[in-house]
Amino acid sequence: MPKPKGPFTFSSRIMSFRYALQGLRYALVTQHNFRIHLVAAMAAIVLGCLWQISANDWRWLVVAIAIVLAAELINTSFEHLCDVVQPELHASVKAAKDVAAGAVLTVSIAAAVIGVMVFWPHVAAQIWPQRL
Repeated sequence: MPKPKGPFTFSSRIMSFRYALQGLRYALVTQHNFRIHLVAAMAAIVLGCLWQISANDWRWLVVAIAIVLAAELINTSFEHLCDVVQPELHASVKAAKDVAAGAVLTVSIAAAVIGVMVFWPHVAAQIWPQRL
């Protein structure tokens, strides 16, 4: 078991939160896809508030949003690490980056399906109010 780097201090915990916030800021400023996912998340939150979705639907939305944003952050960190370790084009690094991007695509599609499942009844009620 690895030895802790030092004693527990509140200042070291505060610094760890600052580092995490710096990472979020970096992704927000530099990553187009992260911003796209963030806009989609905000749209889902606004629609959820407007349509007063159920607590269960909120749970699904929060999990979907969190997983997509986390996957995008992990993909970004992975790509940067690959670029440092192997700056020139290499087939294995390309494959690893592609797989990581595929993971983001997979969770994004799943989140979109969740969004459709949550919001379709509300959309349908707007389009065909007499049927419901």
